[in-house]
This record gives sequence, C-alpha cells and structure tokens, in this order.
Amino acid sequence: MDLMDLVKGQLGQAAMQQIAKQLGGGANPQQVNTATEGVLSTLMSALAKNTKSQEGASSLLNALDNDHDGGILDNLDDLIGGNTASINPRAANGAGILKHLLGNNQNSAIDMISKMSGLGGSQAGSLMTMLAPILMGTLGKQKKQQGLDTGGLANLLNQQTHQRRSSGNPLFDMANKFLDADGDGSAVDDIMSKVGGSLLKSLFR
Repeated sequence: MDLMDLVKGQLGQAAMQQIAKQLGGGANPQQVNTATEGVLSTLMSALAKNTKSQEGASSLLNALDNDHDGGILDNLDDLIGGNTASINPRAANGAGILKHLLGNNQNSAIDMISKMSGLGGSQAGSLMTMLAPILMGTLGKQKKQQGLDTGGLANLLNQQTHQRRSSGNPLFDMANKFLDADGDGSAVDDIMSKVGGSLLKSLFR
C-alpha cells in the first residue's frame, strides 16, 4: 500500500483535466501531474516529520479521528470544483492543514512547486490547498481500516517516506531537502543547488 499511489488513484485523467481547468491561467494536465507529485511528496514528508514526536503523532491521530475519516473521498468532484457546502468544512480546510503542516515554510513550498511544474505561484498554492484534504482523507481511511494507533500511524508514514527515498524518486528527495532546510529564507535556492541543476533541468524541461 502506497499512500501517494492511493491518492493519485483517486485522481484519474478526468480529474487532472478538471483540476487544470479549475486552476485556469493555461494550466495543463501534465503541469498538474508534475505539481501533484511535488505537493504530495512535500506533504507526506511533513506528516512523517511531525509524527517523530509523540505530541505530533497524537495531534495527527486526533485530527484524523475528528475530521478526516475518508468521507471527503466520496465528494472529490465537489472539492475540486470548490462546491464544498455539503462537505465537513474542517475536512475540506486545505489552508488550515497546510498552515499546520508547513507553517512559515508554506510560501517557499509553493515557490518550489511552481518552479518544478511551470505552474504560477497562485496556481501551485491553489493545487496544494486542494490536495491537502485529499491526502488527509486517504490517510484517515487507511488509519481506520488498519486500526492504527499513534505508533502505527508514525510507522506507516515513516515506511512510506523510506520507500520513496529508496526508490530514488527525485521529487521526494527535493521535498525532504526542503523540509530539512535551515530556514534562512532562501530554501528554494538551497534546494536547487543541493539536488543538482542537471536533474532539475530534466524535470522542468
């Protein structure tokens, strides 16, 4: 079971086209797909990092129990289209999820996603806000199905990040380097130099 594959499985070609249309500004499905990889890599890395402390794991477990049980996955068309009236507002609160997971790094993360995908900054931010509830809903569904406690949840996320790193996924490598940056205000430039210009040129071409 791979969380990223599960999330992407919810978002088929039709959904990618719908998201691209919703983002506007000439966004195309290929850009959305690349950005989606980057967003999910970043958020999964942030979730795993948060669960390294007991407090962080307990906070995530409570959030999943209270607001992210997977029900939102039955309303993806409405979520993508911005028609959230019939969805639990806490489950659909992508901005709140991002603030909790990324804090002051959110703008740098958006800048990173924008550069890797070719989407504009506002488009990348909108996509990140859209995908955060889907990832949380997917994680909450897995937590419920597997009966995970705080330790099990932390293990699941750490296993996911380890598998992604072991697979040599360059976007996951970028996400981890971003989250480990020293916070000097130039995280994106640091990532660009650490990951390697030739790799990024091939990704962004």
